[in-house]
Amino acid sequence: MTPRERVLNAIRHQPVDKIPVDLGGMDSTGITAVAYNKLKKFLGITSGKTRVYDPYQQLAIVEQEILNIIGADVLPVFPEPGRWKSAKLPDGSLCEIPARWNPLQLEDGSEHVLDGNGKVIAKRPENCWYFEVVDFPLAQAQSIRDIESRRDIFENFDWPFFVDETIEDLGKKAKHLYETTDYALMGNFAVHVFMGAQLLRGFEQFMMDLVLQPEIAECIFDHLVNAYIERFKKYRKHVCDYVQIVNVNDDLGTQQGLQISPVMYRKLVKPYQKKLYQFIKESNVFLFLHSDGSIYDIIPDLIEIGVDIINPVQFTAENMQLEKLKKEFGKYITFWGGGCDTQHILPYAEMQQVKTHVQQCVKILSQGSGFVFCQIHNIQPDVPPENIMAMYEAVHDFHS
Repeated sequence: MTPRERVLNAIRHQPVDKIPVDLGGMDSTGITAVAYNKLKKFLGITSGKTRVYDPYQQLAIVEQEILNIIGADVLPVFPEPGRWKSAKLPDGSLCEIPARWNPLQLEDGSEHVLDGNGKVIAKRPENCWYFEVVDFPLAQAQSIRDIESRRDIFENFDWPFFVDETIEDLGKKAKHLYETTDYALMGNFAVHVFMGAQLLRGFEQFMMDLVLQPEIAECIFDHLVNAYIERFKKYRKHVCDYVQIVNVNDDLGTQQGLQISPVMYRKLVKPYQKKLYQFIKESNVFLFLHSDGSIYDIIPDLIEIGVDIINPVQFTAENMQLEKLKKEFGKYITFWGGGCDTQHILPYAEMQQVKTHVQQCVKILSQGSGFVFCQIHNIQPDVPPENIMAMYEAVHDFHS
């Protein structure tokens, strides 16, 4: 089987010759640049460049040599900067970052990122690995009229300001990869509905809106989804003939449960997700949803509105046991993730413990197909490269 055939068979719950593997197919199945540099050093790879395509999460583009070594089956199609510049990561190792990403280091060791008008839009505290969004454009809105007066912000929301490639460029890239490789291709549409509203309004304010001013929440959802649909019309025209999977993101869970009640989800969020997701599904692609945390209570709803693939399968969260998920939903949805616990096992366990753990996860999730191997979320900076390779060795050994 080719990698593309293998992934498609897995999604269709058909037999595969081996378990398909993803590293870096989208922005929650990747590896942080610090961990990537350590891995390259461990493997003796001195060629290539460590390019941080997602500076918020500090994620590296996974190069072909690494993909070959781990036996990956998926390539991403995401917008990239046209220009890069040299930089140092928090551990002092070298990388390249987008030319328009301009962190300003302060005396206390923290970093701020400014937009073109000098406004601080992201911060990285001292001794922290990541940048957090701190600018919420609709935070001061008091009414639907205030939202309507700022309709312009929805058009380009969720499209990184530091990239240069357009949707037309993505289409050319996707066409090239489709014709010159046999990898499965992941279209990183990567928009958010619930979390998008949180990022526009501010997390605390938006959670209050859902209870006290639901008309504001619904107004934001409505404008967001309509803007995403208009964007996807163009995306469909240029990209969807070449990618097999399109991903969207929407963190709905926490470690203990959903961020909001299932009742509130079904009333206020689900209708807007359904409108967007079913529009995307008209393009004959598989829909991949990334949502962290405990989402067990709404998995049937997600299946109902068209989600084909769930990621990251955070089985360390409440009510997310792998056996339970596979038994109840394994016939209806593909699990893309859940292959290794990144909170406790991958960073801290011994290599043999990692292998044993991974094989236990794989044994459960691979039954009846419907599984693509990936660790739970991105590989973090403190993960030893020995453990990363032990994880992939365990997947490959599963077939021997």
